[in-house]
Amino acid sequence: MSILPRISLKPEVTEHLNSVFLNKEVLAAVGHQEADCRFQKLLTCLSHPPSYTCVRASTHLAPLEEIRHKLGEELKKQQMGSSSAEDVSVQILLHPRITDVLLLPVDGPRPVEQLSSEVVVGAQCGSAVLRGAHVFAPGIVACPKYMKPGDVVSVFSDVEGRCTRGAMSFQGKKVFVGNGVAEMSRSSIFCTDEPARGVGVRMVEPLYRSPSFDGVLPSLAFLQNLPSVVVGHVLGPRPGERILDMCAAPGGKTCHIAALMKDQGEVVALDRIRNKIDRIRQNAQMLHLQSVKAFCFNSTQAVSSDSAQESEGPPFPPESFDRVLLDAPCSGLGQRPSMGMTWSLKEICSYPPLQRKLFHAAVRLLKKGGVLVYSTCTVTLAENEEQVAWALKTFPCLTLQPQEPHIGAEGMLGAGLSPEQLRLLQRFSPELSWDQTETTTPFPCRADGDTIGFFIAKFLKN
Repeated sequence: MSILPRISLKPEVTEHLNSVFLNKEVLAAVGHQEADCRFQKLLTCLSHPPSYTCVRASTHLAPLEEIRHKLGEELKKQQMGSSSAEDVSVQILLHPRITDVLLLPVDGPRPVEQLSSEVVVGAQCGSAVLRGAHVFAPGIVACPKYMKPGDVVSVFSDVEGRCTRGAMSFQGKKVFVGNGVAEMSRSSIFCTDEPARGVGVRMVEPLYRSPSFDGVLPSLAFLQNLPSVVVGHVLGPRPGERILDMCAAPGGKTCHIAALMKDQGEVVALDRIRNKIDRIRQNAQMLHLQSVKAFCFNSTQAVSSDSAQESEGPPFPPESFDRVLLDAPCSGLGQRPSMGMTWSLKEICSYPPLQRKLFHAAVRLLKKGGVLVYSTCTVTLAENEEQVAWALKTFPCLTLQPQEPHIGAEGMLGAGLSPEQLRLLQRFSPELSWDQTETTTPFPCRADGDTIGFFIAKFLKN
């Protein structure tokens, strides 16, 4: 059901995406009316959260049913501690095809009445609230002059990022995300030498109700979007292999790969940013994974010129890895919920050249007979199907492979790929299953379709 305004984009970006989703191949296949309908649905569903919260269970540490039971008990305690809890039952569903996934239905949109006292938060914070988070103090950009702990307030998201930090009110474009209780005073948020930390507003009547996972079973239940979990299974890691995750932060997929290998072998994780490497190591330690080796390094330079060189860290000799995951930096236009993006068209179009540099390194580092998985969390052709077409032309040694599980749609028309090639690709296209009035779609079809926008291609190096 649609209740939030569609995603706010710069006009040039909207026009560009319109040309992508109404390209000649798509128009020839489905017609202008259906193509435009899908595009309008995309713009609307991107601002809304998916229908299910996905949790990856650490089945390398405990059986799935045990984790499901423990999670249910923890979330019941959380609900019982909430003053607005009407029902302490918690529904946790198993995915019929993915054996380490738990799914929790999202309750929303709910009828919540707006109050006169308003707190304004940044767009990123507002999106987190729509997925079950409380409001943390750094995300607050405006609040009433005399706000104190215990005040009941309405929370709004500043979708265009135009509210001045420290303001007492804001009349610009904002979107209501629910009501909460202030945990801090205005002065403790804005008038301190040190940046305020901790929960600033505890959400009690969110527009979309999802459990807060802050501190809940940190080693057993890992919040991760469903398509991101699918990537690890598609890669198909096996115990004893050496695997490279080229753009690994924050480490969710890295740790999943290690868990699927039963922590036997080596998973090398690379990222350019030092503090992100620390986060990967922290996640691996929290999940009791010893096989993860994380390095701060630019993956475009990860191939050593000395093929005889043997080292634990980068750069690596050619053909050093059994499998490579290239979860590439991308424009992120598939992320949900996202009520606004301020990027220019130039910024969005800057990613394909970097992705191709990374692709060159990935192919060189992969052993003959090895598997390369390429993925993004965006919806453009240039970063997805067009990259596949380019890769198949540039690297004759690569062939597309079937994916298991394949629960998303096939690839999108427009890049000149054959029907057989498109069927081997996996594109999570929420606009194909998301309907403003449809709430009776059976599980798990709704869970598999109403996800973030995501893309996966699997190659074999011959």
